[in-house]
This record gives sequence, structure tokens and C-alpha cells, in this order.
Amino acid sequence: MASTDAPEIVVRRLPLYLRALTRLAEANHLITSSQELGAMLGISSAQIRKDLSYFGEFGKQGMGYEVPYLRDQLRRILQVDRHWEMVLVGAGDLGHAIANHAGFDRWGYQVVAVFDNDPHKVGQVMGGLTIRDVAELEETIRSLRVRIGIVAVPAAGAQAVAERMVLAGIRAILNYAPISLNLPPEVRVHAIDPVVGLQSMSYYLDLE
Repeated sequence: MASTDAPEIVVRRLPLYLRALTRLAEANHLITSSQELGAMLGISSAQIRKDLSYFGEFGKQGMGYEVPYLRDQLRRILQVDRHWEMVLVGAGDLGHAIANHAGFDRWGYQVVAVFDNDPHKVGQVMGGLTIRDVAELEETIRSLRVRIGIVAVPAAGAQAVAERMVLAGIRAILNYAPISLNLPPEVRVHAIDPVVGLQSMSYYLDLE
């Protein structure tokens, strides 16, 4: 499904468009425009039109976009018109929050197995799942045929965990560990580091 012509930065904006279109659809809004979407998202209308053009022609000149149609097309392009199962490694406070995150289910994602290397945590229930020993990681990934993994372990152990995931068949990793993962280019990695976000924002703050 992935378009080889679409830059990664464009693909990263598509979920923003999908979220805005979903909000409009839930409000029974049938027609929208690149100007309206741009106002909602803080993105120029020209950029939105250019981004969408990588994947086809979705609007009509002078009429804009049909909201349900464009929403469904973006769901198809992003492959979120199907169900995706995920495994989570790390059953600490962060892992607990991830396992209980209600937003995953709404968009078609579900954590189906949680792992940790702490024997005091193994066997406990988190997010409705029994925490498994991380020694079972590869076998579980292969048996469930999971393609997405979430890393929520300390930085020191993140690279090793990610490598084990990849060897077992994981092809997309959501990385919460404060470290850059070094993985094969065919593995998609998205890092979530709140400290990096805070540092980039504090640059713009005025000091009194």
C-alpha cells in the first residue's frame, strides 16, 4: 500500500488529516476544503493539497472534499481500515499507561501481550493482560504473527529488546525509550521522547 513517491514527512501528516476528517464526520459535516482543514490543523491549504496529491485526486474543483469519502480513503492508505495487534515490552509506570490507553482501540490497534524481565511483575495483570516473562518474547511474536512492537524499557535495554523484536518478525516499533535505535532500514521506528519535545519548546520561551 505504501507509496514510494511520498516523503516520510508527508506520511506523518496523513494521520492529522484523518483525525480532523473524523471529527468533521462525527459532527455530520459532509463537505470540507483544504482551507478548512488547514485552519483546523495549522497547515497551509497548499501543503494539504500537495500532500494528498501523492495518493490520488480526492477533491473536485470548486467543491472541496467529501468528508466521509476522504476519511475512508486515508484509512485505506494508512492501512487502519484493518485491525493491528501489538506487543509491549516494559511493565513499569509508562508501560501501564500504554497498556491502558483507550485511544489505541479506537483507531484499530490493540496490545495483545505485555512482557517484563522483573520476576515480581511477571504473572501480574496489566491492562487486562497477564505480564509475561520477556524470555517468551520471540515465541509469542511468531505465534501471534504480530508486526508492531512497543518499547517502554530503560535506555540501556532498549536496543537489545528492539533487535529481538525484529528477529522475531516485528517491522514497526514505537519507541518510548530515550535512545535512538539502530535497526535495519526496512523496520519503521517512531520515537516518542517527551524531554526532546520540551527542550525544543523551551528554546522559544521568553525569559523575564
